[in-house]
Amino acid sequence: MLLISSGIMQQTVRANSQRLYKMIEADVLLRGQDPKVPIMAHPPDNDSDITLQDWLKEVVKSDKGIKLDFKSLAAVSPSMTLLEEVRDQLQGPVWINADILPGPRGTATPLDPHVFLQEVAQKSENDVLSLGWTTGWDVDADNPGYSWEMVHQMEELCRSLKQPVTFPVRAALLPASFPQFQWLLKQSDRYSLTVWTGKHDVLTVEDLLLYRQNFSKTRIYYDLLESQIKQFKGLPGYT
Repeated sequence: MLLISSGIMQQTVRANSQRLYKMIEADVLLRGQDPKVPIMAHPPDNDSDITLQDWLKEVVKSDKGIKLDFKSLAAVSPSMTLLEEVRDQLQGPVWINADILPGPRGTATPLDPHVFLQEVAQKSENDVLSLGWTTGWDVDADNPGYSWEMVHQMEELCRSLKQPVTFPVRAALLPASFPQFQWLLKQSDRYSLTVWTGKHDVLTVEDLLLYRQNFSKTRIYYDLLESQIKQFKGLPGYT
């Protein structure tokens, strides 16, 4: 499955016409001023003229799935309420995403995992929980992969959940993380990976073949640039 990120209404409409992509992603936080409602924005921005309610009204017109990427705990409860109001109109799957643990070079503060899961677990019984790590990337330095401690902490949080769980993982860090994620996906059939890339990351798409060839294709999703997807699909050994 391929995903497309979308932060504004115009991008949403444009994404609806791109049949290559199956999901539309949006960053959600609570407006920093009155009225304090869920909006589509990415920190450090704390205001937007697009509310989550407006965005949902648009996406229900498409056949895409949606991925709500929560950037603040305060936005979760009111957003889940708005989501419930349109569930019957949605034609695709719903993914609920947040970074809940610190990861390699992560500097952003993760959302409290226990509070977040308490907020969403009972309200998203039929959704996919997308639970990740905060990460960073520095082109001029060594970039470590995901450690054993990181994947063990995540699995401990997820083992009692009933929903499918996908782990968003930074593509450029995957070459140094294969044993860790091989172990993680063996812990439950409910687990999968979502491979994403940062705008300035240095990614060698050939490095993704190790995962493509050793994991079930139904358990890896890709949130990459269209040019990277085309290059990846053209590699010997992709199929």
